[in-house]
Amino acid sequence: MIKSKLQTLLSFNTLKNGQYQILAGPILILLILSMMVLPLPAFILDLFFTFNIALSIIILIVALFTKRVLDFAAFPTVLLFATLLRLSLNVASTRVVLLKGHTGSDAAGRVIEAFGHFLVGGNFAIGIVVFIILVIINFMVITKGAGRIAEVGARFALDGMPGKQMAIDADLNAGLIGEDEAKARRAEVTQEADFYGSMDGASKFVRGDAIAGLLIMAITIIGGLLVGVMQHDMTFADASHTYVLLTIGDGLVAQIPSLIISTAAGVIVTRVSSQDSISEQMLNQLFNSPKVLILTAVVIGLLGLIPGMPNIVFLMFTGFLTLLAWWLNKHKNVEPQNTTKAAEVTATTPANLEATWSDVNIEDILAMEVGYGLIPMVDQTQNGELLGKIRSLRKKFAQTLGFLPPQVHIRDNLSLAPYQYKIFIKGGEIGKGEIVNNKWLAINPGNVTETIKGTPTTEPAFGLPAVWIDKNDKENAQILGYTVVDTSTMIATHFNHLLQQFASDLLGRLETQELLDRIKQEEPKLVEDFIPGVITLTTFHKILQNLIVEKVSIRDMRTIIETICEHAPTQNDAYQLLSMIRIALGRVITQQWFSDSEQINVICLNVNLERLLLQTLQNTSNFEPGLAEHIIQQLQQALHQQEAIGAPPVLLVNHSLRAMLAQFLRPNFPQLAVLSNLEIPNNREIKVTCQIGSET
Repeated sequence: MIKSKLQTLLSFNTLKNGQYQILAGPILILLILSMMVLPLPAFILDLFFTFNIALSIIILIVALFTKRVLDFAAFPTVLLFATLLRLSLNVASTRVVLLKGHTGSDAAGRVIEAFGHFLVGGNFAIGIVVFIILVIINFMVITKGAGRIAEVGARFALDGMPGKQMAIDADLNAGLIGEDEAKARRAEVTQEADFYGSMDGASKFVRGDAIAGLLIMAITIIGGLLVGVMQHDMTFADASHTYVLLTIGDGLVAQIPSLIISTAAGVIVTRVSSQDSISEQMLNQLFNSPKVLILTAVVIGLLGLIPGMPNIVFLMFTGFLTLLAWWLNKHKNVEPQNTTKAAEVTATTPANLEATWSDVNIEDILAMEVGYGLIPMVDQTQNGELLGKIRSLRKKFAQTLGFLPPQVHIRDNLSLAPYQYKIFIKGGEIGKGEIVNNKWLAINPGNVTETIKGTPTTEPAFGLPAVWIDKNDKENAQILGYTVVDTSTMIATHFNHLLQQFASDLLGRLETQELLDRIKQEEPKLVEDFIPGVITLTTFHKILQNLIVEKVSIRDMRTIIETICEHAPTQNDAYQLLSMIRIALGRVITQQWFSDSEQINVICLNVNLERLLLQTLQNTSNFEPGLAEHIIQQLQQALHQQEAIGAPPVLLVNHSLRAMLAQFLRPNFPQLAVLSNLEIPNNREIKVTCQIGSET
């Protein structure tokens, strides 16, 4: 009992808080059904007919003031309810006319009587003609035209949806808009297509309403004559006069609101979205040119001089149009002068000459500049594919390395060659390339011996020999063993290579904080008091950056954070913590380089060299020049052997030496991975393919 009272109270409070609007639809449906079923008094009919007229005027005025079609997105539904309301009123009034029409002209209410007598002068022949003319205007002109426009609008809206969606994706990938705005734009595109589709169907309601009006009028006249003559013993002339006038009044009081709503539908589907309402558009565009008004005044004036024409009326309009043209011309001449003076004052104001913080442009973290010839490639409205591929690369990067790289800001640069591009990180150029328009790139992976016709070049990402070929030669090149890619794929591959190469530069403090926020959403207890309770954000950022430098994914943040929490109380050095984290991630690191094979083929150090390096590490962190050169030479040979047997470029060393050797060898061998013996799981069998320092 208490629960039911509480639910009732909550429901009342919900309605009281402004959600009573949800009852409008059900109440309107109940009114429509009641008017079709229950007999209504004449006064109630007058109320409903007046409400119908007021509703149609409201709909028309709202349509005139909308600036975009989606500002009145509920119009198709409103049109349906208005049509049902009008038809239910026809049913209710027809019932009253047939039941009480013999009692007098006010039997169906004062509204129907006024429309039947005042508007058509009590002449039912004129009433029939006026009614049929209104139906023809509504059915043949307004409704048919609006329906056709809605049909074409729906077709074009659906055809244009993919292009609009791709344009939104292009702006999102280029960093011009955010994720929330992109979602809002996508929803708006979908709503626009749904609106025109609904309007295409809703226009059939108005057309059916016009046909129903004609049929209802004919049926009511025939039924009224039969009822008046056969049941109430009226003469045929009296029955015709009474029932036809009542029917005409009933038809007119329904068709005039129908015509108004049809006009509103035409206004909605014919308008072009802008910042002005339809009234402002019409006035601004029709009466904006003094020349047009002067020419119109001349034509009307000449017609007014012809004998037999209504000279006074024509000449009055000539004078009015002339005055209007003079007034517009005067204001057009004044406004530019005022604008110029205002601009001069603004330009010479000392405050506007001062620099502000808005003049400071923040450098993009990741950017690409393209020549004008490559603009179609980054414009998805022109079927450009590059932005979609870059978006896929960013997702793959995030899934592989464990953090999301910044958005790529793409801009055109007229100083570049038409088909040249450059890639920047924090304003510094990290790569560039140039394509040949309408050509495909055939890359020699190293095992192709036969040449192919084309323009020799070098693949920009890995420096492989390549040839620019025609599209028709693509299949032949693939048969010969070439790897053939289109220009967008070539640029995307180059971009991906640079993204991997400079990944550590893309992880800043902001990205580190966003990564922590992302983990906090999934596992809040894991990062609770982690920053700055356990470690500072600067140190944590430095650790993650070093992991990425050494090509270690940071996806397993649970292990990374737990390892830091375990060792940070006794060790706060970033490099020492990095070594502990690498040991904890040893299985993942080994998996990365050696996949699922139990035996791993690695390069290692000779025992004597290892002992010498340990002594060097204890005394100083610098290598002797002769020793460093010897290690580099032997390592080059070892890497060639690894490549020959298909083994990864991995050097396995003592854990104490790993950090020093990794830092020393990285500039000369960026592809080399230096692993610690403590990072290899116990279930892996180690096979040494080559030893460094065996001749020392």
